[in-house]
This record gives sequence, structure tokens and C-alpha cells, in this order.
Amino acid sequence: MVSSKDVAKHAGVSQTTVSRVLNTPHLVKKPTVDKVMASIDELNYIPNGHARSLVQNKTNTIALLSGPLHNPFFVDTTQAIVKYANDKGYRVNVQFVNDQKLNEAYASAVENKVDGIIMSCILIDDPIFEKFERMDLPFITYNRKHKMNKHFVEIDNFEAGYMSAKHMIELGHKEIAWIGGPLTVSTFNNRYDGFLQAMKDYKHPLSEDYVIQTDTSKQDITKAFNEMLTLRQPPTAFCAATDSIAMNLIDDASKANLSVPNDLSVIGIDNVDITSHSLIQLTTIGSISEQNLGYLAIRELIEMIENKKNSCVKITESVKVFNRNTTKAFQ
Repeated sequence: MVSSKDVAKHAGVSQTTVSRVLNTPHLVKKPTVDKVMASIDELNYIPNGHARSLVQNKTNTIALLSGPLHNPFFVDTTQAIVKYANDKGYRVNVQFVNDQKLNEAYASAVENKVDGIIMSCILIDDPIFEKFERMDLPFITYNRKHKMNKHFVEIDNFEAGYMSAKHMIELGHKEIAWIGGPLTVSTFNNRYDGFLQAMKDYKHPLSEDYVIQTDTSKQDITKAFNEMLTLRQPPTAFCAATDSIAMNLIDDASKANLSVPNDLSVIGIDNVDITSHSLIQLTTIGSISEQNLGYLAIRELIEMIENKKNSCVKITESVKVFNRNTTKAFQ
């Protein structure tokens, strides 16, 4: 098996120089780097990453705890996170987590040594948050945040919920429904609070029958939608807490022979990539900058890892309405 000693001899440099080229190439002159890398290629030398990680106390590995893949938001953000991390020389161990198995996910994330954790599964009152802080391990949450209000990247969820209701009110809808997710999650909790505040500010009556918090599964969303269709006065407008919920509602409406937006108006929140597809064109609310939250979060996390900063990241992106084809004025 080829060793670093063989590479050093082939390149005409010391073994220490080979180590520096592999670990801190920016501190080595380019001609030397080129010479060593050429020898590595010629000899087909495979560096022992595990050995280097022991010396450096660094694994170049990040744990990602993402939400479930049935929500396209997590598809978009996972892709952005993995790409940025890979470009910076980090591997990403990905777990797609549901809220019922959080403890197992947390344990799995830290049982193997990692340089940092990025997650979108934290609950408002999650006790794991303080444990992570005591571990002195860089971590950040995105899309969700803890009640301690730090180490997060999010959109302005309260304002997103507010704009959702305001949009439907301004279109002249009277019967406006909300379909959301568990209020133990900051994202759903804050979006719902914003929705309620807009209804209050605009003195718009809200029937309890028009509010359902689901577990965000397709089955539960469909059940909520069908229940509302049986009401004496069904809603003419649906404010969905996420784009994923909104797209499920559009599918349910189609199966019920209802046209969106002619019979029902539907608005989502998140502005995931697929919502702008020409065959979908979902009206939604998202970041004004249209920056991917996963990208923003992984960028901050790697900055913390590499500069050994215990930064208290607090990023809340402003939001706007992306007015497309699934909402219209009430006739």
C-alpha cells in the first residue's frame, strides 16, 4: 500500500510537506502543492482521512436532521445544504426525521463524531437545545427555532401568516379557512398567530370550524379538507401553513371536482421551487431575497466551525406575497 512517505520520496519533499499540502494547502507554495498532488495522482495514494481527523480533532463531517421528504421545502433545503457543504470539503450525514422520533435522531447525530449539526426538526420547548449548547458543538436550526430565540435561520413566520390572511381578505373572501401543523413547532405556531392577528385587525369573523391543525400528512390534510366541504357554508379561501399543504389541498379540490381558483382560492407559505412551475403557479409567501434557508444556515454553520466561533446566529428573512394563479377575487 502506498504511504505518505512514498509520496514524499516521489515528489522530492519531506513527509511533513506532504501532510501540509493535504491539510493546509493554502499555507504551501503553489508549485510545491502541484508537485505533491501530481505524485499523489501518479502513485494512486489515498490519504487516511480517519487518521488525519484524529490529529486535527476534525472530521469534516456535518450531521443534517431534516424534515420529511413529502414536503418539497426539505427537498430544496437538503440539496442546498449538501451542495454547499460538499463544495467546502464537508460530508453530510442526512437523516429525514418526523417529530415522533426526535430523540432517536438526536442520539444518532452525535454518536459518531461530527464537526457540527444543522437541523430543522427542533420543537419550541425541546430540551435537547440546552444539551447541545453544553456540548460545545456548533449547531444551527433552520425554518424552526427554539423558545430561547438563538442559533436559527427562518423567514418572518408571523408576518407570513398575517400576509396570508390579508391577501384573502383583500380579495373579498368572507369564509377563510386555515389548515396548519402542530403548534409545538415555531413555524406553525407563529404563522397561525399571524393569521389570527390579521383576521382580528381587519375585524374579520373566524369560525372555529375553519381552523384545523393537522400532522401535515396527506391523509390528515385530505380529512381536514373533506370535513370543511361538509360545512353548511364551506370556505371559499384556504390559507395553508406551507406550500406542501397548499398543493395537497389543490389536489383534493381537483378530486372533488372543484376548480382552483374559480371555486376555491388557495395560498401557501415557503415559496419552494416547484411552486413557480408553469403547471402549478401557486400563490405563496416567501423570503423577499428568495434565499434558500438551508443555504443560509449551512453557510453560517461552516463559518462557526472553521473560525471556531460560538456565534449566536439570529436571522429572520423578510417576506412578501408571490401572487400567481391559485387565488382570485371572490365573485
